[in-house]
Amino acid sequence: MLVMRPAQIADLSEVQRLAADSPVGVTSLPDDAECLREKIAASEASFAAEVSFNGEESYFFVLEDTDTDTGRLVGCSGIVASAGYSDPFYSFRNETFVHASRSLSIHNKIHALSLCHDLTGNSLLTSFYVEADLVPSVWAELNSRGRLLFVANHPERFADAVVVEIVGYSDEQGDSPFWDAVGRNFFDMSYTEAELLSGLKSRTFLAELMPHYPIYVPLLPDAAQEAMGQVHPRAQITFDILMREGFETDHYIDIFDGGPTLHARTSGIRSIAQSRVVPVRLAAPGAEPQKGGRTYLVANGQLQDYRAIVAELDWVPGKPVVLSVAAAEALGVGEGASVRLVAV
Repeated sequence: MLVMRPAQIADLSEVQRLAADSPVGVTSLPDDAECLREKIAASEASFAAEVSFNGEESYFFVLEDTDTDTGRLVGCSGIVASAGYSDPFYSFRNETFVHASRSLSIHNKIHALSLCHDLTGNSLLTSFYVEADLVPSVWAELNSRGRLLFVANHPERFADAVVVEIVGYSDEQGDSPFWDAVGRNFFDMSYTEAELLSGLKSRTFLAELMPHYPIYVPLLPDAAQEAMGQVHPRAQITFDILMREGFETDHYIDIFDGGPTLHARTSGIRSIAQSRVVPVRLAAPGAEPQKGGRTYLVANGQLQDYRAIVAELDWVPGKPVVLSVAAAEALGVGEGASVRLVAV
């Protein structure tokens, strides 16, 4: 069984294995043991803290294969309670400028990009990775949406809106047309070098050296314009899941690779708005697995002992949910406890 749970320091070597295979643009998952150790330690402190509003906390989850004795991890994902809590969270905002001349009867609308930190303070989904053979499966849904059920259980810890940067297009050699047309003019480094440096240090110091005047999109090379809003093939699964969750793509793009920055009101996200908290009943020991049911994501309501799984359930709204003994043990719940569930 695959179980989502908070990461622990003991997971470090496994997390680094996942990070080594993640796309370059996932700067929140650097292949560096010390950075990952700090990430996990910050997450453990956040889960342990008493919180009444979103601040500097960050939460990092892993997807563990509990059928192995080695604690093998097959995925990870995270949430930052407040994007840009210490430093501004920069994005390019899509804007339309009007250039008009009454005497010449000319009225032009020009697409422009303006560097901004409009999204600072929103909660931020980060660090998504799932092993390649699980990408087309329900486990990718658990890895992404399981953290949204955590937000639903603990709304006081998060902002009223959620954003996520989707890794943008780069070719097989790691070159980004958008970076080459914009960022590379201000830094003598490749896209890959810039992203690696950002992952190890901070994106803010690079963003502060980006142009603060509007960039007129028609002046960019065609390849850069075509890359704007495009998704890296390995990030397509993340994009698809979150679009089904109700995120929007139109307003912002990433300042490095031009990938879409998704945005949604927390209360309107599907896994939050449509999930339900229901009491638990345990199936009789040795009972046959439920047949003809529906696939659900199921999560307990705890903090440090947070768990989320996928289960086939024959659940009727308004009634308790019947869990197998194995599912209840994986979630750490018993008869009469409550769980939050949402259909896949």
